[in-house]
Amino acid sequence: MENQFSVAVIGAGPAGLFGARELANNKARVTLFNRDIKAGGLAEYGIYLEKHTMKEGLRRQFRQALDLPNIVYYGNVTVGAGGDFTLDQIRALGFDAALVAAGAQGTKSLGLPGEELEGVYHAKDVVYHYNKLPPFSRRKFRFGKKCAIIGAGNVMVDIARFLINHCGAEEVTAVVRRGPAEVNFTKEEMKHLISYLDMDEFESEMKRAQPALEAIKQDPQIGRNKIMEAFAKADPKTQNATFRFDFLASPVGMIGGNGSLAKLEVEENILTERDGKTSAKGTGVKRTLDVDTVIFAIGDQVDANFGLPVEWGEFVKNKEPKFPVEGNSYESPIEGVFVGGWSRKASEGLVGYARKDGINAAKAVLQYLQTKSPANIRAEAVEECVDALPKRAVRKEDLKRLEAIEAREAKKRGLEEFKFSSNEEMLQAMGLIETA
Repeated sequence: MENQFSVAVIGAGPAGLFGARELANNKARVTLFNRDIKAGGLAEYGIYLEKHTMKEGLRRQFRQALDLPNIVYYGNVTVGAGGDFTLDQIRALGFDAALVAAGAQGTKSLGLPGEELEGVYHAKDVVYHYNKLPPFSRRKFRFGKKCAIIGAGNVMVDIARFLINHCGAEEVTAVVRRGPAEVNFTKEEMKHLISYLDMDEFESEMKRAQPALEAIKQDPQIGRNKIMEAFAKADPKTQNATFRFDFLASPVGMIGGNGSLAKLEVEENILTERDGKTSAKGTGVKRTLDVDTVIFAIGDQVDANFGLPVEWGEFVKNKEPKFPVEGNSYESPIEGVFVGGWSRKASEGLVGYARKDGINAAKAVLQYLQTKSPANIRAEAVEECVDALPKRAVRKEDLKRLEAIEAREAKKRGLEEFKFSSNEEMLQAMGLIETA
């Protein structure tokens, strides 16, 4: 079809899929490149294990987007330095624009001593592991009886639940650099964990934090209420385990022997307030916690090797955008290349946010396209480049076949859900590579 704009969308999580749908519904031809075999991104591989209804509802929406005839899907294709294509190679194919919605694939590191010890992990790796995203699905983790999670958001809650319910953890401690009023989880998530809270420990922790709260004239009841409101709909306790908070503490290093973690060292903090914002400030007082697992749930950052300029863990956005949407810039410094979802703002919000941001990014792309004439690239030329790769790309019809096979396998095994745990198994199931 002549005079049709062609857009490359990189990443098929919620931002990429809903962005692609917005573009396709406005008559653009969209080519979706996705690192993973399956579409869905964090909606497929980042949601807690037992949330089957939520996952299935999202998958239904993703299937509807992929069913649009002017969306072409290539899964199992990585874009970035060292990938199957670089961003420059994708642009050189002649697309009228590119929308990068590849999420935040980099991990935040605090650069602390002992980060390399066995038993020290990043939250994203753990979440990918229990959601069976290759290759994390096959990675060996050492989850011990005494675990510390750095952070106080919904991801912390998910990981604490996983450690208690699936890994046999007996003590899980959330290490929180600020006070109880600054916890960042929702009561809807915390209700799954709150039954494990050691109330005696919590009361003594609140008492310990009180002088720091009083110093900035913060009512301790604010933080208490924020945590306690989850009790109203609390899940029953099913394991012999305890959960606790360690407020006003920042990790400063991990200590171990023979390559394995044994202790977490933290520095005690006080609180400061400026312009209505509460911050933590170290006191120099340090202490250690006996732990065999430490998991950092402190957010993510973009992949610095992707091919776009990076600043402060985010892709650089044009500060004076020509095509703003709702006051936000979706434009990278490279003309015709846009960013959306976590690629625009890492670790911001949940699926609903990524969906909206992907749609808004697509609207920015559509504004840009109105200033151009279509290049009318040949879809066959793109397909030839993909087919020339030394591995098999996955198409939409392959995904449908895989979905049906996994559904049958789940039914046969009496499971809510079944997932193959390696790319090779998925490719074999779809008939794209021969069985070894």
